[in-house]
Amino acid sequence: MIRKWGFVSFMLFFLPEIILAQGNFSDHFINKTLRVDYLLTGTDSTAEVILRQLKKEPNYGGSHVNLIDTLEMGTYRYRLFDQLSNEPIFSKGFCPIFQEWQTTDEAREQKRGFYQVGIFPFPKKTCQLLIEERTWQGEFVEVFRTEIDPQNYFIVEEQVPAYEVAELSVHGPAKNKVDVVILPEGYTDGEMDKFVADANRMIEALFETKPFSRHKENFNWYAVKVPSEESGTDVPGEHLYKNTAFNSHFYTFDTPRYLTSQDMLSIHDAAAVVPYDHIYLLVNTDQYGGGGFYNFLSVTSVDDRLSETVFIHEFGHGFAGLADEYYTSDVAYSEYYNLKVEPWEPNITTLVDFDSKWIEMVDKDIPNPTPRASKYNDVVGVFEGGGYLEKGIYSPVMDCRMKSNGPKGFCPVCQQAIEQAIKWHCK
Repeated sequence: MIRKWGFVSFMLFFLPEIILAQGNFSDHFINKTLRVDYLLTGTDSTAEVILRQLKKEPNYGGSHVNLIDTLEMGTYRYRLFDQLSNEPIFSKGFCPIFQEWQTTDEAREQKRGFYQVGIFPFPKKTCQLLIEERTWQGEFVEVFRTEIDPQNYFIVEEQVPAYEVAELSVHGPAKNKVDVVILPEGYTDGEMDKFVADANRMIEALFETKPFSRHKENFNWYAVKVPSEESGTDVPGEHLYKNTAFNSHFYTFDTPRYLTSQDMLSIHDAAAVVPYDHIYLLVNTDQYGGGGFYNFLSVTSVDDRLSETVFIHEFGHGFAGLADEYYTSDVAYSEYYNLKVEPWEPNITTLVDFDSKWIEMVDKDIPNPTPRASKYNDVVGVFEGGGYLEKGIYSPVMDCRMKSNGPKGFCPVCQQAIEQAIKWHCK
């Protein structure tokens, strides 16, 4: 029997039981944000952290229950430990732009630094902060450790910017919702109405897509009105440069469609006016492009005919840690995945540990690997090709929103990963 998508049970089979004790929020934290700014520098094989500043900000958007990240996702992670007991009190995985740059040819030839920002609940007592990197073998190793004393008078506590905020869709307390702040890039002061309309259009498209269509009330969406001096964004390959609030640009890693910003200082300064779990940058251009980084940043242009589709795709990266499933498009990366290690992303596999992925969703009559043939168009299987490679990496379906702009939405495996992320944030 060939199992069609419509009959797949959404049982969240890979939602892990929380086996680590989740501490009581009020024992360790107050409901404000500790922001840690640093430079992440290095080469293709080295990583170094240089601390820049600590800030205390008024709005914390994260869960007060799920403090220890049991999902084990991301290429980097933060961990906080109580200084006296050495008890872990907080952790979170993420993917910085630096990690992608490490796989480029440039990283083999020179050293670069990227501005990074980590967001934590503000600790009541002295704690240790660790930043860890996932190695080529798939294990986390420490790259930085520092002591944080919440009484340190060098922790900056200043008034957040007085930007106007539009509450696009707010359904409850930040601690029980997925809180997303949308920032305007390349919108002048006279284009703020367009920005709000663009943001609403993107959100509406997202909530027409499963599984988000089932979870509109689990999200809070805010639009912060930050004007730019000029409309648009930088297009270095065309010698086009604009004076904008967040210094975004196409041609990231010399890939024309890759639209990102590395100005995390300005981005987080603007986002601080509201509680947030995730940041989405909308770029006021009709050129196709975007970018998404798990628990870090999502970016898309707004006036291309596929902008809504790209918005949804990039949120799959930034919110749920989904991998790209395409394998024929040009990218700047080389040797991005170790084929001897199971990738952490939920929607691709090297078959090294397929039992940890979607094996229970594959009908026993579906061949493994599954041929890319029309008879398997609507089947969950094990299709070779994904993660930028034609061979050695496998994806769940023939086509998905994480592979191309053609499908209407996410495949069942990606949907379950999104459901998992929503549940994690909202508990």
